[in-house]
Amino acid sequence: MTPFPLPLAEMFGHWGSYVVYLFIGLAFGAVLELSGFGNSRKLAAQFYFKDMTVLKVMFTAIIVAMVLIFGATALGLLDYNLIWVNPTYLWPGIVGGLIMGVGFVVGGFCPGTSLVAAATLKKDGIFFVLGVLTGIFFFGETVQYFAGFWNSSYMGRYTLPELFGLPTGIVVLGVVVMALLMFWAGEKLEAKYGEADSKPAPKWRYGAAAALFLGAAAVLLIGQPTIAERWAAIASEKNVVLQERAVQIHPGELLDIIHDTKIKVVMLDVRDEVDYNLFHILDARHIPLEEVPDHIEEFHFEPANTVFVAMSNDEEAATEAWKILQAESVPNAYILEGGINNWIALFGDDDLTSNFNAGAGKDELCYIFDSAIGDRYDAAEPDPHAHEFIFVPKVKLELKRAPTSGGCG
Repeated sequence: MTPFPLPLAEMFGHWGSYVVYLFIGLAFGAVLELSGFGNSRKLAAQFYFKDMTVLKVMFTAIIVAMVLIFGATALGLLDYNLIWVNPTYLWPGIVGGLIMGVGFVVGGFCPGTSLVAAATLKKDGIFFVLGVLTGIFFFGETVQYFAGFWNSSYMGRYTLPELFGLPTGIVVLGVVVMALLMFWAGEKLEAKYGEADSKPAPKWRYGAAAALFLGAAAVLLIGQPTIAERWAAIASEKNVVLQERAVQIHPGELLDIIHDTKIKVVMLDVRDEVDYNLFHILDARHIPLEEVPDHIEEFHFEPANTVFVAMSNDEEAATEAWKILQAESVPNAYILEGGINNWIALFGDDDLTSNFNAGAGKDELCYIFDSAIGDRYDAAEPDPHAHEFIFVPKVKLELKRAPTSGGCG
Protein backbone atom coordinates (compact mmCIF):
# COMPACT_ATOMS: atom_id res chain seq x y z
CA MET A 1 0.00 0.00 0.00
CA THR A 2 1.35 3.40 -0.98
CA PRO A 3 1.19 5.77 2.01
CA PHE A 4 -0.40 9.18 1.91
CA PRO A 5 -0.21 12.01 0.78
CA LEU A 6 -2.74 11.14 -1.88
CA PRO A 7 -1.62 11.64 -5.50
CA LEU A 8 -4.62 13.81 -6.38
CA ALA A 9 -3.45 14.51 -9.93
CA GLU A 10 -3.29 10.78 -10.61
CA MET A 11 -6.64 10.12 -8.91
CA PHE A 12 -8.70 12.95 -10.41
CA GLY A 13 -6.63 14.19 -13.34
CA HIS A 14 -5.02 17.61 -13.78
CA TRP A 15 -8.21 19.68 -13.76
CA GLY A 16 -9.99 17.39 -11.33
CA SER A 17 -7.28 18.00 -8.74
CA TYR A 18 -7.86 21.74 -9.09
CA VAL A 19 -11.52 21.19 -8.20
CA VAL A 20 -10.37 19.47 -5.00
CA TYR A 21 -8.02 22.36 -4.21
CA LEU A 22 -10.85 24.85 -4.85
CA PHE A 23 -13.18 22.97 -2.52
CA ILE A 24 -10.54 22.87 0.23
CA GLY A 25 -9.88 26.59 -0.21
CA LEU A 26 -13.57 27.46 -0.04
CA ALA A 27 -14.04 25.28 3.04
CA PHE A 28 -11.05 26.88 4.73
CA GLY A 29 -12.31 30.38 3.96
CA ALA A 30 -15.79 29.48 5.23
CA VAL A 31 -14.33 28.22 8.52
CA LEU A 32 -12.37 31.46 8.95
CA GLU A 33 -15.47 33.54 8.26
CA LEU A 34 -17.62 31.49 10.64
CA SER A 35 -14.91 31.93 13.28
CA GLY A 36 -15.20 35.70 12.90
CA PHE A 37 -11.84 36.12 11.20
CA GLY A 38 -13.30 38.45 8.59
CA ASN A 39 -13.78 41.09 11.30
CA SER A 40 -10.69 43.22 11.88
CA ARG A 41 -11.93 44.38 15.28
CA LYS A 42 -12.21 40.78 16.47
CA LEU A 43 -8.76 39.97 15.16
CA ALA A 44 -7.13 43.04 16.69
CA ALA A 45 -8.84 42.41 20.03
CA GLN A 46 -6.46 39.52 20.71
CA PHE A 47 -3.60 41.98 21.10
CA TYR A 48 -5.52 43.67 23.89
CA PHE A 49 -6.42 40.30 25.51
CA LYS A 50 -10.13 41.05 25.07
CA ASP A 51 -10.97 38.29 22.60
CA MET A 52 -8.61 35.32 22.19
CA THR A 53 -10.60 33.61 19.41
CA VAL A 54 -7.71 33.86 16.97
CA LEU A 55 -5.35 32.12 19.40
CA LYS A 56 -7.91 29.40 20.12
CA VAL A 57 -8.95 28.69 16.54
CA MET A 58 -5.52 28.83 14.92
CA PHE A 59 -3.74 26.88 17.66
CA THR A 60 -6.53 24.32 17.70
CA ALA A 61 -6.04 23.85 13.96
CA ILE A 62 -2.28 23.51 14.48
CA ILE A 63 -2.41 20.89 17.23
CA VAL A 64 -5.23 18.89 15.60
CA ALA A 65 -3.26 18.75 12.34
CA MET A 66 -0.08 17.89 14.25
CA VAL A 67 -1.67 15.01 16.15
CA LEU A 68 -3.33 13.65 13.00
CA ILE A 69 -0.17 13.93 10.90
CA PHE A 70 2.17 12.26 13.36
CA GLY A 71 -0.49 9.78 14.40
CA ALA A 72 -0.82 8.79 10.74
CA THR A 73 2.96 8.53 10.31
CA ALA A 74 3.20 6.40 13.46
CA LEU A 75 0.65 3.98 11.98
CA GLY A 76 2.39 3.94 8.59
CA LEU A 77 -0.51 5.66 6.80
CA LEU A 78 1.42 8.81 5.91
CA ASP A 79 4.94 9.37 4.65
CA TYR A 80 6.22 12.49 6.42
CA ASN A 81 9.10 12.77 3.95
CA LEU A 82 6.59 13.56 1.21
CA ILE A 83 5.13 16.53 3.10
CA TRP A 84 6.68 19.85 2.20
CA VAL A 85 8.00 21.69 5.26
CA ASN A 86 9.17 25.24 4.59
CA PRO A 87 12.92 25.56 5.11
CA THR A 88 14.03 27.81 7.93
CA TYR A 89 15.93 31.04 7.27
CA LEU A 90 16.24 32.15 10.88
CA TRP A 91 16.96 35.88 10.83
CA PRO A 92 14.93 36.75 7.71
CA GLY A 93 12.06 34.78 9.30
CA ILE A 94 12.33 36.74 12.55
CA VAL A 95 12.43 40.10 10.77
CA GLY A 96 9.57 39.10 8.46
CA GLY A 97 7.52 37.92 11.42
CA LEU A 98 8.03 41.23 13.22
CA ILE A 99 7.01 43.20 10.12
CA MET A 100 3.93 41.07 9.60
CA GLY A 101 3.07 41.26 13.31
CA VAL A 102 3.14 45.05 13.26
CA GLY A 103 1.01 45.02 10.11
CA PHE A 104 -1.43 42.66 11.82
CA VAL A 105 -1.79 44.99 14.82
CA VAL A 106 -2.13 48.14 12.70
CA GLY A 107 -4.34 46.74 9.94
CA GLY A 108 -6.28 44.15 11.91
CA PHE A 109 -5.66 41.39 9.36
CA CYS A 110 -3.05 38.90 8.30
CA PRO A 111 -2.83 38.12 4.55
CA GLY A 112 -5.17 35.11 4.74
CA THR A 113 -7.86 36.74 6.86
CA SER A 114 -7.75 39.89 4.70
CA LEU A 115 -8.77 37.75 1.71
CA VAL A 116 -11.70 36.40 3.73
CA ALA A 117 -12.77 39.96 4.56
CA ALA A 118 -12.32 41.08 0.96
CA ALA A 119 -14.39 38.13 -0.28
CA THR A 120 -17.28 39.38 1.86
CA LEU A 121 -16.76 42.91 0.43
CA LYS A 122 -15.55 44.50 3.66
CA LYS A 123 -13.83 47.76 2.75
CA ASP A 124 -10.98 47.43 5.25
CA GLY A 125 -10.29 43.92 3.97
CA ILE A 126 -10.19 45.11 0.36
CA PHE A 127 -7.76 47.93 1.17
CA PHE A 128 -5.60 45.54 3.20
CA VAL A 129 -5.38 43.15 0.23
CA LEU A 130 -4.42 46.05 -2.02
CA GLY A 131 -1.71 46.90 0.50
CA VAL A 132 -0.48 43.30 0.49
CA LEU A 133 -0.27 43.29 -3.31
CA THR A 134 1.57 46.61 -3.25
CA GLY A 135 4.03 45.24 -0.70
CA ILE A 136 4.60 42.12 -2.81
CA PHE A 137 5.33 44.30 -5.84
CA PHE A 138 7.87 46.50 -4.04
CA PHE A 139 9.47 43.48 -2.41
CA GLY A 140 9.95 41.87 -5.80
CA GLU A 141 11.49 45.05 -7.18
CA THR A 142 13.93 45.58 -4.29
CA VAL A 143 14.84 42.10 -3.02
CA GLN A 144 18.05 42.08 -5.08
CA TYR A 145 19.41 44.82 -2.81
CA PHE A 146 19.19 42.65 0.30
CA ALA A 147 19.35 39.18 -1.25
CA GLY A 148 22.33 38.28 0.96
CA PHE A 149 20.31 38.79 4.11
CA TRP A 150 17.18 37.28 2.56
CA ASN A 151 19.02 33.99 1.97
CA SER A 152 21.07 34.03 5.16
CA SER A 153 20.97 31.72 8.22
CA TYR A 154 19.60 28.81 6.20
CA MET A 155 18.81 25.86 8.48
CA GLY A 156 16.95 23.53 6.12
CA ARG A 157 13.90 21.57 7.23
CA TYR A 158 14.34 22.50 10.87
CA THR A 159 11.59 21.42 13.24
CA LEU A 160 11.09 21.32 17.02
CA PRO A 161 12.37 17.73 17.43
CA GLU A 162 15.67 18.82 15.80
CA LEU A 163 15.77 22.01 17.89
CA PHE A 164 15.32 20.25 21.23
CA GLY A 165 16.89 16.92 20.26
CA LEU A 166 13.80 15.07 21.48
CA PRO A 167 11.68 12.28 19.99
CA THR A 168 8.74 13.47 17.92
CA GLY A 169 6.17 12.00 20.33
CA ILE A 170 7.49 13.98 23.30
CA VAL A 171 7.39 17.21 21.28
CA VAL A 172 3.83 16.50 20.08
CA LEU A 173 2.62 15.85 23.62
CA GLY A 174 4.45 18.91 24.94
CA VAL A 175 2.97 21.21 22.29
CA VAL A 176 -0.56 19.91 22.98
CA VAL A 177 -0.16 20.46 26.73
CA MET A 178 1.24 23.95 26.09
CA ALA A 179 -1.68 24.78 23.79
CA LEU A 180 -4.28 23.58 26.29
CA LEU A 181 -2.66 25.70 29.00
CA MET A 182 -2.72 28.67 26.61
CA PHE A 183 -6.43 28.14 25.98
CA TRP A 184 -7.06 28.13 29.72
CA ALA A 185 -4.95 31.27 30.18
CA GLY A 186 -6.72 32.88 27.23
CA GLU A 187 -10.10 32.44 28.89
CA LYS A 188 -8.74 34.00 32.07
CA LEU A 189 -7.41 36.99 30.12
CA GLU A 190 -10.74 37.40 28.31
CA ALA A 191 -12.55 37.42 31.63
CA LYS A 192 -10.17 40.03 33.07
CA TYR A 193 -9.75 42.41 30.11
CA GLY A 194 -12.73 41.66 27.92
CA GLU A 195 -15.23 40.93 30.64
CA ALA A 196 -16.12 37.71 28.84
CA ASP A 197 -18.27 35.12 30.56
CA SER A 198 -16.98 31.57 30.03
CA LYS A 199 -20.14 29.91 31.37
CA PRO A 200 -22.00 29.86 28.00
CA ALA A 201 -19.00 28.17 26.33
CA PRO A 202 -19.81 24.59 25.22
CA LYS A 203 -18.87 21.89 27.71
CA TRP A 204 -17.77 19.51 24.96
CA ARG A 205 -14.56 21.49 24.64
CA TYR A 206 -13.26 19.62 27.68
CA GLY A 207 -13.89 16.32 25.94
CA ALA A 208 -12.15 17.62 22.80
CA ALA A 209 -9.16 18.71 24.89
CA ALA A 210 -9.00 15.27 26.50
CA ALA A 211 -9.19 13.60 23.08
CA LEU A 212 -6.28 15.72 21.82
CA PHE A 213 -4.23 14.89 24.89
CA LEU A 214 -4.92 11.17 24.49
CA GLY A 215 -4.11 11.36 20.78
CA ALA A 216 -0.77 13.02 21.54
CA ALA A 217 -0.07 10.41 24.22
CA ALA A 218 -0.79 7.67 21.66
CA VAL A 219 1.70 9.26 19.25
CA LEU A 220 4.30 9.15 22.02
CA LEU A 221 3.57 5.54 22.94
CA ILE A 222 3.48 4.21 19.36
CA GLY A 223 6.55 6.16 18.24
CA GLN A 224 7.65 7.05 14.74
CA PRO A 225 8.73 4.28 12.34
CA THR A 226 12.44 3.60 12.00
CA ILE A 227 14.21 3.29 8.66
CA ALA A 228 14.15 -0.49 9.07
CA GLU A 229 10.39 -0.44 9.66
CA ARG A 230 9.81 1.83 6.67
CA TRP A 231 11.87 -0.51 4.50
CA ALA A 232 9.98 -3.55 5.80
CA ALA A 233 6.71 -1.91 4.67
CA ILE A 234 7.91 -1.59 1.07
CA ALA A 235 10.42 -4.46 0.90
CA SER A 236 8.17 -6.87 -1.02
CA GLU A 237 7.69 -4.32 -3.80
CA LYS A 238 11.22 -2.94 -3.90
CA ASN A 239 12.97 -6.32 -3.72
CA VAL A 240 11.30 -7.19 -7.02
CA VAL A 241 12.86 -4.06 -8.51
CA LEU A 242 16.27 -5.14 -7.23
CA GLN A 243 15.88 -8.70 -8.51
CA GLU A 244 14.83 -7.45 -11.93
CA ARG A 245 17.88 -5.14 -11.86
CA ALA A 246 15.75 -2.20 -12.82
CA VAL A 247 17.78 0.30 -10.78
CA GLN A 248 21.34 -0.96 -11.34
CA ILE A 249 22.57 1.39 -14.05
CA HIS A 250 25.45 0.65 -16.40
CA PRO A 251 28.58 2.81 -15.90
CA GLY A 252 28.09 4.06 -19.45
CA GLU A 253 24.67 5.41 -18.53
CA LEU A 254 26.11 7.12 -15.45
CA LEU A 255 28.77 8.72 -17.64
CA ASP A 256 26.05 9.94 -20.02
CA ILE A 257 23.87 11.53 -17.35
CA ILE A 258 26.90 13.14 -15.68
CA HIS A 259 27.35 15.11 -18.90
CA ASP A 260 23.63 15.73 -19.43
CA THR A 261 23.03 19.40 -18.59
CA LYS A 262 19.34 18.72 -17.92
CA ILE A 263 20.16 16.38 -15.02
CA LYS A 264 21.91 16.99 -11.73
CA VAL A 265 23.76 13.86 -10.63
CA VAL A 266 24.58 13.26 -6.96
CA MET A 267 26.99 10.34 -6.67
CA LEU A 268 27.05 8.81 -3.20
CA ASP A 269 30.24 6.86 -2.59
CA VAL A 270 29.42 4.83 0.54
CA ARG A 271 32.74 2.99 0.86
CA ASP A 272 35.17 3.44 3.72
CA GLU A 273 37.55 6.38 3.60
CA VAL A 274 40.60 4.29 2.66
CA ASP A 275 39.05 2.94 -0.53
CA TYR A 276 37.56 6.34 -1.40
CA ASN A 277 40.97 7.97 -1.09
CA LEU A 278 42.59 5.31 -3.26
CA PHE A 279 40.19 5.96 -6.14
CA HIS A 280 36.84 7.60 -6.67
CA ILE A 281 34.88 9.09 -9.54
CA LEU A 282 35.29 12.82 -9.99
CA ASP A 283 32.71 14.78 -7.93
CA ALA A 284 31.50 11.67 -6.08
CA ARG A 285 30.60 12.54 -2.49
CA HIS A 286 32.04 10.38 0.25
CA ILE A 287 29.20 9.52 2.63
CA PRO A 288 29.86 6.31 4.60
CA LEU A 289 26.91 3.95 4.64
CA GLU A 290 26.15 4.56 8.32
CA GLU A 291 25.97 8.33 7.69
CA VAL A 292 23.52 8.21 4.78
CA PRO A 293 20.44 8.69 7.05
CA ASP A 294 21.96 11.96 8.33
CA HIS A 295 21.75 13.45 4.84
CA ILE A 296 18.16 12.51 3.95
CA GLU A 297 16.76 15.95 4.70
CA GLU A 298 19.42 17.51 2.47
CA PHE A 299 18.57 15.09 -0.36
CA HIS A 300 14.90 16.02 -0.21
CA PHE A 301 15.78 19.66 -0.88
CA GLU A 302 17.65 18.84 -4.09
CA PRO A 303 15.91 20.04 -7.29
CA ALA A 304 13.44 17.78 -9.09
CA ASN A 305 15.95 16.91 -11.84
CA THR A 306 18.39 15.30 -9.37
CA VAL A 307 19.42 11.68 -9.82
CA PHE A 308 21.11 9.90 -6.89
CA VAL A 309 23.54 7.08 -7.69
CA ALA A 310 24.85 4.98 -4.81
CA MET A 311 28.16 3.20 -5.34
CA SER A 312 30.47 0.89 -3.45
CA ASN A 313 33.32 -1.41 -4.51
CA ASP A 314 30.78 -3.95 -5.71
CA GLU A 315 27.03 -3.52 -5.13
CA GLU A 316 26.47 -4.76 -1.58
CA ALA A 317 26.91 -1.53 0.41
CA ALA A 318 25.43 0.54 -2.42
CA THR A 319 22.31 -1.62 -2.33
CA GLU A 320 21.95 -1.02 1.40
CA ALA A 321 22.28 2.72 0.78
CA TRP A 322 19.64 2.49 -1.95
CA LYS A 323 17.29 0.77 0.50
CA ILE A 324 17.73 3.65 2.94
CA LEU A 325 16.95 6.16 0.19
CA GLN A 326 13.85 4.21 -0.78
CA ALA A 327 12.67 3.88 2.81
CA GLU A 328 13.06 7.64 3.21
CA SER A 329 11.23 8.35 -0.10
CA VAL A 330 14.20 9.95 -1.85
CA PRO A 331 13.24 9.90 -5.54
CA ASN A 332 15.36 9.00 -8.55
CA ALA A 333 17.76 6.73 -6.66
CA TYR A 334 19.92 4.18 -8.50
CA ILE A 335 22.87 1.85 -7.96
CA LEU A 336 26.08 1.79 -10.00
CA GLU A 337 26.11 -1.62 -11.68
CA GLY A 338 29.17 -3.58 -10.57
CA GLY A 339 30.33 -0.67 -8.46
CA ILE A 340 33.74 0.97 -8.65
CA ASN A 341 35.34 -2.33 -9.66
CA ASN A 342 33.22 -2.41 -12.82
CA TRP A 343 33.87 1.28 -13.47
CA ILE A 344 37.65 0.73 -13.35
CA ALA A 345 37.38 -2.37 -15.52
CA LEU A 346 35.59 -0.36 -18.22
CA PHE A 347 37.43 2.97 -18.04
CA GLY A 348 40.81 2.16 -16.50
CA ASP A 349 43.97 2.08 -18.58
CA ASP A 350 46.35 -0.88 -18.72
CA ASP A 351 48.48 0.41 -15.87
CA LEU A 352 45.44 0.72 -13.62
CA THR A 353 43.72 -2.55 -14.48
CA SER A 354 46.89 -4.66 -14.54
CA ASN A 355 47.11 -4.52 -10.74
CA PHE A 356 44.13 -6.81 -10.33
CA ASN A 357 43.73 -8.39 -6.91
CA ALA A 358 42.29 -11.84 -7.54
CA GLY A 359 41.99 -12.50 -3.81
CA ALA A 360 39.69 -9.58 -3.07
CA GLY A 361 36.60 -10.50 -1.10
CA LYS A 362 32.98 -9.51 -1.54
CA ASP A 363 32.50 -5.75 -1.98
CA GLU A 364 36.23 -5.14 -1.67
CA LEU A 365 38.34 -3.14 -4.10
CA CYS A 366 39.70 -5.53 -6.74
CA TYR A 367 42.60 -3.32 -7.79
CA ILE A 368 45.84 -2.50 -6.03
CA PHE A 369 46.96 1.15 -6.07
CA ASP A 370 50.50 2.35 -5.51
CA SER A 371 49.24 5.50 -3.81
CA ALA A 372 46.00 7.17 -2.79
CA ILE A 373 45.37 9.91 -5.31
CA GLY A 374 41.59 9.84 -5.31
CA ASP A 375 40.19 11.28 -8.54
CA ARG A 376 43.55 12.15 -10.10
CA TYR A 377 43.30 9.23 -12.52
CA ASP A 378 42.07 9.47 -16.09
CA ALA A 379 39.49 6.82 -15.23
CA ALA A 380 37.97 9.14 -12.63
CA GLU A 381 36.84 11.48 -15.40
CA PRO A 382 36.42 9.48 -18.63
CA ASP A 383 35.80 11.20 -21.92
CA PRO A 384 32.16 10.40 -22.81
CA HIS A 385 32.98 10.56 -26.52
CA ALA A 386 35.81 8.04 -26.27
CA HIS A 387 33.61 5.12 -25.25
CA GLU A 388 30.65 3.37 -26.80
CA PHE A 389 28.59 0.89 -24.82
CA ILE A 390 25.40 -1.00 -25.50
CA PHE A 391 23.10 -0.87 -22.48
CA VAL A 392 19.44 -0.48 -21.61
CA PRO A 393 18.80 3.02 -20.20
CA LYS A 394 17.09 2.80 -16.82
CA VAL A 395 17.10 6.33 -15.43
CA LYS A 396 13.61 7.82 -15.43
CA LEU A 397 13.00 11.02 -13.50
CA GLU A 398 10.18 10.81 -10.98
CA LEU A 399 8.19 13.98 -10.55
CA LYS A 400 8.32 15.69 -7.17
CA ARG A 401 5.70 18.12 -5.93
CA ALA A 402 6.77 21.72 -6.03
CA PRO A 403 7.05 23.44 -2.67
CA THR A 404 3.93 25.17 -1.48
CA SER A 405 3.90 28.63 -0.04
CA GLY A 406 3.41 29.33 3.63
CA GLY A 407 0.91 31.58 5.29
CA CYS A 408 -0.90 32.39 8.49
CA GLY A 409 -4.36 31.40 7.32
